[in-house]
Parts: sequence; structure tokens; C-alpha cells
Amino acid sequence: MLIIVIRVLYAFICAGAIAAAVQPEEGLPAFIADHKFATFIGLFLLTQSLTFGDLLFKQKRLEVISAVYFGLLIGSLLAYLLLLGLGPVIQYQFRPIVALLMGIMLPYICISFLLQTKDDFRFVIPYVEFAREVKGGRPLIIDTSSLIDGRIADVMDTNVLDTQLIVPSFVLEEMQTIADSSDKMRRTRGRRGLDVLTKLQQNPKVDVRMHEVKDKDLAELTVDQRLVALAKRLGGRVVTNDFNLNKVASVQGVEVINLNDVSNALKPRYLPGEQLRIKIMREGESFGQGVGYLDDGTMVVCEQASGLVGKDIEVVVTSMLQNSAGRMIFGRMMGSPVTASR
Repeated sequence: MLIIVIRVLYAFICAGAIAAAVQPEEGLPAFIADHKFATFIGLFLLTQSLTFGDLLFKQKRLEVISAVYFGLLIGSLLAYLLLLGLGPVIQYQFRPIVALLMGIMLPYICISFLLQTKDDFRFVIPYVEFAREVKGGRPLIIDTSSLIDGRIADVMDTNVLDTQLIVPSFVLEEMQTIADSSDKMRRTRGRRGLDVLTKLQQNPKVDVRMHEVKDKDLAELTVDQRLVALAKRLGGRVVTNDFNLNKVASVQGVEVINLNDVSNALKPRYLPGEQLRIKIMREGESFGQGVGYLDDGTMVVCEQASGLVGKDIEVVVTSMLQNSAGRMIFGRMMGSPVTASR
């Protein structure tokens, strides 16, 4: 609404200024004095061409605008300084031509150079970068797997994170494709992801923003590569439980919040010697092992318990294995002798 008001005010100001300029009867060229109305219309349309261009190019990049602006500024300054330095050695009749060429060529060179190096522009002029004001810390870019997983909604309900969540348009498109799949399992997963996104948007404590990505440079990349590129551009972090995306982002220097790591970090820690009570659900892969699970889904592998499937037993923890894929606890039955490790 504000930009519309500015455009209307600009049109009225242009009309008033042009009308005042062509109104005097004296001091105007003959072709303007004889055709005031046509001159008014022509100049008014000329000034409004800027508004038409603004409406035509809706997607504007700040780094491109900055590069053009500083290219013109630096090029004009260099042209002026070169003319001052070369003035004594340039003949008088050639000075207008040299000034014209420098005034055209140097700004072009500077603009071209800055546009080709716009990704490093913030390092050339560090105080030109404008940062979008967001609530909390750096934004979190959500991927498809984290929405389908659903735990991100539970994490945001705890008020632990006070950060803007960004859902790129290509992630939403991928989730819609999964939800429309002919495979029942994929369709269920896609619809679950859409339900989780709706839940996040309806939460008044969560700031969710849909980010439209129309950059042609990203169109040919995979979804994971586009997520990493977008995270670099926005200075954000990627939220996922995809192990491969975690590795790709880490290699390229993008911080990742792995939901599996968050879940594992919040699980209770069991030290060797502590006791657990589990129900043996099945036999393990190795001879004599029985496998059970804690309430949070942690797998417990118990020695000498393969013949106790379906029974509740007391287990003494001997060791624990933890990584991004999950956590496993190894133990032995209470009262059984300690077997020597091979």
C-alpha cells in the first residue's frame, strides 16, 4: 500500500512540476511554446516510464542495484580524475571527445566488474549489505523431510526456538508432488507434511514465511543443492533429518540442525552399570542376543536373552553407541556373569 501511495504522489509531483515548467509565455523555445499540451504529455509520459519499469521488473536484487549504483559512482569519479590528470597532455579540441568516451566506458567497466563479482561485493564494500530484520536469530530453512517427520512442530511448541522458519517454494512443490503420488505410503507422507506446515502456520508463537524462489541459476539444481544455496544467500541454517543433506551442507560450510541429533540430545543418558527394565521383542543378529526398546524408541541389545522373547527382564547397561542415525544401548541380564569381550 505504501509503494502505491508513493507512486501516486510521484505522478502528481511530476505533473505539477512539468505544468509549471511549460506555463511561462516567455523564455521557452518556439516549438514548446506552440505545443505546450503535447510537450506536457510527452514529458509526463517520460517521467512515468520509471514507474512502468518498476512495475515491469517486480523481482529486484539488492546486490544488483548496489552494483549498478556504485559502478556508476566509481566510474564517473575515475573519469573525472583521469580527465584532471590527463588534461595538460590532451589537446583542447580533443578534450570533449575524450571526456565523452571516458564518461561512457569507465562506468560500464565498473558496473560490469561489480555485477560479475556481486557475490563478493559485501567484502569489497562491507557496509553496503542490508540485512532483513527477523525475529530471533538466523532464519531456519525447512526441508521436506523435516516437515514430513513432524517433530519440528513439537520443538516449536516448546518455545525453545524464537527464530523465523522459512519454507522455500520448491520444498512446498516437492511436498505437493509427494502428496499427489499414486503410491499410498508416499501420499500419506506428503499429506502429513502439509498438515505439519499448516500446524506451524496456525501457531501464533511461530513466525513462518513462504519464500518464493524464481532464480534461474537454481532451477537446474537438485532440491538439496537449492536448499544449501538458499541458506548461503539468506545466512540461515538448514533443518533436516536427511543424513545425506546433512553431509552436503556441512561440506559447503552451511550449519545444519539435524532433528535426529536434537532428539538424541534430549533422551536420558544411561551410564554403564545403570539398570533398565525392558521387554524382549525379538532375537538379535548375533548368537544369544535379545532386542528390546525403551519408551522413546531406543534399541537395547541384551546378551544371553534370545530365549526370553516376550518377557520383561532387568538389564544392566554395559555400553552405548550414538550417532546421527540414532542411539543403541548394549547390556546384559541382571545377575548374569560378565562375558569377556573378544
